[in-house]
Amino acid sequence: MEHQLVGAIEKALGWTGAEKLGKGFVRGSLEDPELAPRILTPNRLLDIAMRRSLNRPQFRCFQEGEEVHPAVYCTDNVSPRGQSIPMVDMRSLGRLLEKGATLILDQLNVFDATMEVACRALQWWSHERVQVNAYLTTNDAEGFPLHWDDHDVVIVQLAGEKEWEVRATSRTAPMYRDADPNTTPADEIVWSGVMKTGDVMHIPRGHWHQATRTSSGTGRSLHVTFGITKRTGASWLAWLADWCREEEIFRHDLDRRDGSGSEALTAAAARLIGERSPADFLAAHEQASTLPRHVPYLGILGSLDAVVCIAHFPPRLRENGETAHVVSSGKKLTFDAKAVPALRLLLSGRPVPLERAVAVVGTEAAEVAEILLKEEICATLTPELSSGYTDLVTSAVS
Repeated sequence: MEHQLVGAIEKALGWTGAEKLGKGFVRGSLEDPELAPRILTPNRLLDIAMRRSLNRPQFRCFQEGEEVHPAVYCTDNVSPRGQSIPMVDMRSLGRLLEKGATLILDQLNVFDATMEVACRALQWWSHERVQVNAYLTTNDAEGFPLHWDDHDVVIVQLAGEKEWEVRATSRTAPMYRDADPNTTPADEIVWSGVMKTGDVMHIPRGHWHQATRTSSGTGRSLHVTFGITKRTGASWLAWLADWCREEEIFRHDLDRRDGSGSEALTAAAARLIGERSPADFLAAHEQASTLPRHVPYLGILGSLDAVVCIAHFPPRLRENGETAHVVSSGKKLTFDAKAVPALRLLLSGRPVPLERAVAVVGTEAAEVAEILLKEEICATLTPELSSGYTDLVTSAVS
């Protein structure tokens, strides 16, 4: 999947792939000034907040460094039948923002097609799970105090300006569940300055950082933070612990008295480690991912005009003589070799208008598309989902 934002981030940071993700702090700027507002604007973020039932902690508001109680900016929308739905009170939220506040919406990719597609593109690029949080700060509002994240982040400043300070790590590769709480910030300042519209910054896991608009006067700042959680050695060992249940020796009780069987248990553990390498774990992590949310295709709602691959990670297509195998989302599908051209189009991650695909690769395109829809590796390209690709990802048959 060739997504303009992914390519622009790579160019801004001087990368040629995801290999440098997590390796060091780096910043740069997007070349195309039209790209930032295409991703998200302050008004579009507020529109998303207005039209959905949002709750803490996914939706939060901070003022003067303290979290504002949801009762201040949320209300219950009561239907004529007395059904109550929590909604954001936009007038109250507007008053907070006018005085100066920070609004945070976590996992924006759940609510917005553009962010959903951007996160999927970054997942295909990094081979790791990605989510995006949005931060809108107005006037002189403060941001979060100095803190560190347990995952790598790519920050894109989409509107306005915000001051940042990034420090070194005080513990190498800290984790969410760790042997050390890691509560003492490092003294070394890696970078401090102002992020302006179109600026991009990569902060590796564990680097202390903070952002604020204090003393910036009137104005606003909108940035999105793509959180990219990479697998670790601890993740691999946790995966091995799940596999060990297949062997009887690991299911027996441990003997507290004489430790009998400990040598056999140790040998079995060593064998398990040898049989399932970190590379095997990473491959299994991609193949076993759950199916993404999507609108199901229902013929009663209209004809099937276009589809797109929605797998969390790039499906694996392997040709084997007269057959071809597709491995994705915990499934392995077998096709006739003549379906390969259609599969390459349909699994590209780019929108595929079926009429044009049939004209390019033959009638197999429509037949294969129906199979991939049924297996939930592809989804119908609804107008709403299509909006997330427009001007960002070109059609597979363009």
